[in-house]
Amino acid sequence: MEKLIKNELLGEEYYEIDHASGLKIFVMEKPDYSGTFAMFGTKYGSVDTCFRIKGEESYTSVPEGIAHFLEHKLFESEELDAFERFAKTGASANAFTSFDRTCYLFQCADNWQENLEILLDFVKAPYFTEETVLKEQGIIGQEIRMYQDDPDWQVLFNLLRGLYHNNPVRIDIAGTVESIAEINAELLYSCYRTFYNNSNMALAVAGNVKKDEVIAIADKVLKKEEPVYYEQIIPEESDSAVTDYTEEDMGVDMPKFAIGYKCIPVEKDTVRDNLITNLALDVLLSKVSPLYCRLLDEGLINGSFGKEYFNGRGFSCLLISGESNNPEKVRNEIAAEIKRLQSEGISDEDFEISLKRMYGRDVFLFNDTDSLANNLVDSYFNGFGLFDTLDLYKSVAKAEVEAVIREKFNEKGCCLSVIK
Repeated sequence: MEKLIKNELLGEEYYEIDHASGLKIFVMEKPDYSGTFAMFGTKYGSVDTCFRIKGEESYTSVPEGIAHFLEHKLFESEELDAFERFAKTGASANAFTSFDRTCYLFQCADNWQENLEILLDFVKAPYFTEETVLKEQGIIGQEIRMYQDDPDWQVLFNLLRGLYHNNPVRIDIAGTVESIAEINAELLYSCYRTFYNNSNMALAVAGNVKKDEVIAIADKVLKKEEPVYYEQIIPEESDSAVTDYTEEDMGVDMPKFAIGYKCIPVEKDTVRDNLITNLALDVLLSKVSPLYCRLLDEGLINGSFGKEYFNGRGFSCLLISGESNNPEKVRNEIAAEIKRLQSEGISDEDFEISLKRMYGRDVFLFNDTDSLANNLVDSYFNGFGLFDTLDLYKSVAKAEVEAVIREKFNEKGCCLSVIK
């Protein structure tokens, strides 16, 4: 079963396919492009540490970091590992685990059919033994220690631990040396069977490809799987932060900071919430906003400054980060501007500028096959379509953005993390 989804204004289209195996497949044909990008993802990440398969009486709790551990292990096989197979075709392959998803991907200039077959084959052919798990524990243990020495990584997770009391988003994606020591082959297979079911996954292919060829390769490699239904426990969270300040000394040349405003997660109409919240951040802190220009002119920030609406299953916060010799003054200046906007509102001009700038940015993403594949998977996992955000721009009202500034910049849910 397949359908063609079009956006007449952009002249863009993609296929959405319900494959016989139970997998959702997206194909965006770009015949004028020279390369291809493919992403095969599962809705499973580091926060998924407690789950119950439908029909079971009790929940299963698994060690922190197991989703990331599983990502590493899937590249192995009894013969050639996946990286060696991709090296023979000339493709560039990788994978990542985030808080709420794990994705495997490749990019290539040619041989995309062979590369797609490799991608589907190794992700759907797990091979774990106690010996290989023990070896991987040492490798990932080194990776964990490496991240502990990375100030950019630590400033983020120190912030998340300063914001969240209970949610597993506060735990490093790779887990801890102690938690991964509890992982064994049986646990890996249990998590794999639950979360790597085709019904919980999606494949997106964008570039110089043909939809019918993608389906033929899926027909060849994938077996039909009955859906696995599961429930997860999301710990309750108050709207207040654990602390309003945390710091660590790592001997950096200039202090790094991350400011977080903890929000109540939105469960419905998430695509609209995402657009409106990002518009609020843009009005407040885009590179042409009065506040950003003032902070830059006064030498309080530099080019590393950034902002993000960071959200997922059970967590949501506004992140502002960068480098500064006076992070506390940066926080105070941002807080003062938020209060001004909460009191005076947003000017019509600033709202229109942000609206047009963000729309232009979103349109520009359609030029990149990697962005297209990533956004196809991401939007599906979040319950909306690739074009939905673009269609919403014409209906967004300034009052909605002002409401976000009033409601989501919660002072008691604010924390400043500093690496000195």
